[in-house]
Amino acid sequence: MTSIHDRPVVTELRLSAFKSHRGASFGFGPITLLSGASGTGKSSVLEALAALGRLACGDGLDEVFGSAVRGGAAACVPQDAQPDAQGRRGFRIGCTVTGPVGPVRLDVAVQAEPTLRIVGERLTGAGETLLTTALRDPERRTVQAAWHTAGLVAVTRAPLPDDRLATALLPLRVAGRTDGQRLVLAAAEQMVVALRGVFPIAPRPELMRAPVPVGDGRLRASCDNLSAVLARTEGECGTRHAALVNAVRAVCSPPVEGITALRAAAGGEVAPGAVNVVSAACASGTSGGSVASGPVDSVIAAVDRGPLGLVPVDRLGDGELRFLALALVLLTGPGVLDVDTSTELLPASQVLTVLGDGLDHGLDRRQLGELLRLAGPAAERGHIRLLGTVQDAGFAEGLGGVSVTALGVPRPRRREDAVDQSG
Repeated sequence: MTSIHDRPVVTELRLSAFKSHRGASFGFGPITLLSGASGTGKSSVLEALAALGRLACGDGLDEVFGSAVRGGAAACVPQDAQPDAQGRRGFRIGCTVTGPVGPVRLDVAVQAEPTLRIVGERLTGAGETLLTTALRDPERRTVQAAWHTAGLVAVTRAPLPDDRLATALLPLRVAGRTDGQRLVLAAAEQMVVALRGVFPIAPRPELMRAPVPVGDGRLRASCDNLSAVLARTEGECGTRHAALVNAVRAVCSPPVEGITALRAAAGGEVAPGAVNVVSAACASGTSGGSVASGPVDSVIAAVDRGPLGLVPVDRLGDGELRFLALALVLLTGPGVLDVDTSTELLPASQVLTVLGDGLDHGLDRRQLGELLRLAGPAAERGHIRLLGTVQDAGFAEGLGGVSVTALGVPRPRRREDAVDQSG
């Protein structure tokens, strides 16, 4: 069985040249908060890690930087970066993943202008340079890759596409016949497994109020299908569902007796007599099929207010919906979240790195504290790692296991930095 210490996790992100960051590195613990005012580059850190996650899934540069990063690839280039003689500008990002192989480093250089392409990549670990790529011929849409072999020849060379992460392609190219090749495969797998577990979460309350098909049971980043996922988890795991109810009860307006899913009739209205019908169908494995009151096609979640009755989520405030979605993420795992984790490992052997940009948006201190309380046990078990951005991390004071990194803090002025004002 894989212990929590053997599960690959991202422990550092390096932004050598990315947006407003130059020569920056950020260490990550199980729960890490980046704090600072607007414009200090907090969101850029999460965007870079999310982009690496998408690249590890095999997505192309156009797809990744066309959707995962605000402003596209051109916006990733530091504003003060000057083009070279051929008019080329770009950016550099990298990360470290710790796991069974030890620390494995990945560094990627991307040309954004005039053509979007990866012009250099380096994978290192176990004291070896395991993979390098370089752009040899700008007229070709390939890079020259060389990976560690340690057999009759020291390295193996081959062309690889310049719009894909070479590390993610290695399992298709490396035979694994020598010790060196097996080390390359192990390091590449460690890197890819950790990065594929990155899950950016951005709850959008305006999309969470509509009924959704009952079979849509993998939570997306926007949480627009929250109701279907709640229907699924209510039927599948009573323990986690009870923990979710307790969390909502602790921070939302009372009374809160439970959370359930209701049948939604045509037009979105709540159908009469629908209480617990959906969760019963999910628990019996007949989602979308027929139960006592007929087929369940679409559902809407509701909070049981006890004597006040059931309140569908379309009547909840934005803050309550955001809290409900974030709490659900922290209480679930790879099988529930819409994240492309590795197919080579069991979900119990993988760690999800949840990215919460603007974690404190619309939430009060009590709700934020409860989210960290939920994240703590999941992080200790090695199921979840949380990286969030907030403007003020004061609510986390006194909470164990939480690391806070402040961005935008002025560097202490040294004597040699002082400007002579005498004359």
